[in-house]
Amino acid sequence: MRDIIDQLIIHYQYFGLFLGLAGGIIGLPIPDEVLLTFVGYNITLNRMDFTPSLLTSFGGAIFGITLSYLLGAILGLPFLHKYGSYIGINEKRITFVHDLFDKWGGLLLFFGYFIPGVRSVTAFIAAVSGMNWVKFAMFAYAGAVVWCTTFILLGEHVGKEWYRVEALFQHYRNITLLVLLAIVIIWMGTLLYKARKKRDS
Repeated sequence: MRDIIDQLIIHYQYFGLFLGLAGGIIGLPIPDEVLLTFVGYNITLNRMDFTPSLLTSFGGAIFGITLSYLLGAILGLPFLHKYGSYIGINEKRITFVHDLFDKWGGLLLFFGYFIPGVRSVTAFIAAVSGMNWVKFAMFAYAGAVVWCTTFILLGEHVGKEWYRVEALFQHYRNITLLVLLAIVIIWMGTLLYKARKKRDS
């Protein structure tokens, strides 16, 4: 997998970054976090520039998540059930994301980028569930900005140890999911508390 990332970034740079992120979000077996971290490392080596890298990563992520949404709107859930296994999206993952989406909706679009295997399905299910375009874009695009920025900055921080992020992220994936869900719960609790306080005042 590191060879694929090397080819995408070293040989194709920004174009490779765009295609890699777009493909990874749609469901191709590309470790997006590692790709972004490697970009951050290349920025420290002056092989790439920070601002173009950031903007290109935003573009690739937004293109991928938007295409996934459009495919969901056009093809529907039966298509994902039938062909999802060809790109690593199995029935268990579809059910898991669908259940989460019923509970968390737009928040899952935002935080789903940080959960491997989830971001490939969230936009598709958002469309199937009837989420309108404006709400989808608000959560999905904001999440893309935070996600890309986080991992590029992480790549700058870890430097030549960038490749260790893949193993670390896989190891702590479940912990990451629990932490993100806790953040969502706390955030929603805060909103509900403020809404009640405003209503009672």
